[in-house]
Amino acid sequence: QVQLVESGGGLVQPGGSLRLSCAASGSIFSSNVMGWYRQAPGKERELVATTTSFSFVTRNYADSVKGRFTISRDNAKNTVYLQMNSLKPEDTAVYYCNLRSLFDSRKNYWGQGTQVTVSS
Repeated sequence: QVQLVESGGGLVQPGGSLRLSCAASGSIFSSNVMGWYRQAPGKERELVATTTSFSFVTRNYADSVKGRFTISRDNAKNTVYLQMNSLKPEDTAVYYCNLRSLFDSRKNYWGQGTQVTVSS
């Protein structure tokens, strides 16, 4: 089994910054994708950013966060980060960490979520 523990959420004013962290433990598998998704009230969960485990790092961002958010990972610590700058009220959501295998769809895990609120 795999456990994902997120941290770093909170309340921030518009234009501010937050850094989310997600540490994975358990039976970690290679060739994976780690990433962040978010779900605002009344909306479906959406992709924010993902990054692969390959040495040639591949990152993917939602258009709404490009230029403001940066995803990174530390493979030695099995941890993924999301640096969020220039936050907007529409970024308010519960942010979920995800870890999935590139080759086995059954290996798809989620964290418990962390609340990010952007408000003055």
